[in-house]
Amino acid sequence: MSVGEGDPLVAISDAALLQRFMEGDEACFEALFERHYDMVYGVLFRLTGTRAEAEDLAQEVFLKLYMRPLRSAENVAGWLYRVAVNTGYNALRSGNRREQREQAAARDQERPPTPETEVSKVELQREVRGALSKIPPRAAKMLILREMGFSYRELADIVNVAPGSVGKLLARARQAFEKAYGKSTQGSLARGEEDAPSK
Repeated sequence: MSVGEGDPLVAISDAALLQRFMEGDEACFEALFERHYDMVYGVLFRLTGTRAEAEDLAQEVFLKLYMRPLRSAENVAGWLYRVAVNTGYNALRSGNRREQREQAAARDQERPPTPETEVSKVELQREVRGALSKIPPRAAKMLILREMGFSYRELADIVNVAPGSVGKLLARARQAFEKAYGKSTQGSLARGEEDAPSK
C-alpha cells in the first residue's frame, strides 16, 4: 500500500506514526519511509557520489529504524538524518580505503582515456570526499547538511547543539575542511599526480 496525498497517514506526525508502527501497523512505517526517504537518500548521495551506494545505504538506515524503533518522544527526522550522515560518513571512510586499493590495482591495467573535464570532476570529488573524511565527524555532517539547504535550526536539531552555536560551529567546520582540502591537494601534487582543478 503506497502512502499518497489522499492517505490519512500523511497528516499524522512522525511520533504518532512511529508509535502506531510499534503497535504493529506496518503502513505507518511505510509512511515514515516515504516521508523521509528523499532527504536520507540525498544526504547519502552527496556523501558517496553514487546512486547505487546511496540507495543501499538509505535502505540500511531505514532497516535500523525498523529493527530498533526509537522512543516515540525522539525527533524521528533528526534521528534519521544523523544516522544517514553517520552511515554515509562510515561508508566514505571505508570507501577511501577501498578506492586506494582499486587505484593500486588499476595502475596495472590499461584504461581508455577519459575527457579532461571528467577527470577533473572525478578528481575534485575524490579530493572533497577525502577532505571530509579527515575532519571531525560533526563538522563534516554540518557542512554536508548545510550544503543540502538545512536551516541553522534544523542543523541544531540534527546534531544536538544549541541553535545559537550553529554559525560558529559551521565556521570552524569550514576552516577545518579548507585546511584538510589544502593538504589533500598539496599531497596529490607532491606525489606527482595531476594538478588539482582550480578552486
